[in-house]
Amino acid sequence: MITALARPGRVLAKQMLLLELSAVILVAIGLGLAVNFDWGFSALIGGGIFVIANAVFCVSAFLFCGARATKLVAASFYTGEALKILITVLLFSIVYMYMQVELIPLKLTYLLVLGINIFAPVLFINNKK
Repeated sequence: MITALARPGRVLAKQMLLLELSAVILVAIGLGLAVNFDWGFSALIGGGIFVIANAVFCVSAFLFCGARATKLVAASFYTGEALKILITVLLFSIVYMYMQVELIPLKLTYLLVLGINIFAPVLFINNKK
């Protein structure tokens, strides 16, 4: 019963991650073919940073479920959000320090996937009553 309550949220999170990942791959391939390989690789890295951090958040957010675990649910949600921010900062720092990437496609793809994450849930929510 408890897992049945969290199932719609988990399904939505999986759909969002797949949509984000497919958008990153399509943008990376498109930029790689349209401009050059470096732009495609940079776009893949920028979008990948967001998808990895968001996947960690989704795993942490749905770690607990049920009315008896409300404190654990809230704690895991906030922990997941903090981990998401830390992983994003860490991955961007690693990319800036150790890799030669094009900054425009890196940041634009990150922002594109962030926009998808903000606006796409409207497409998946069913308002059947």
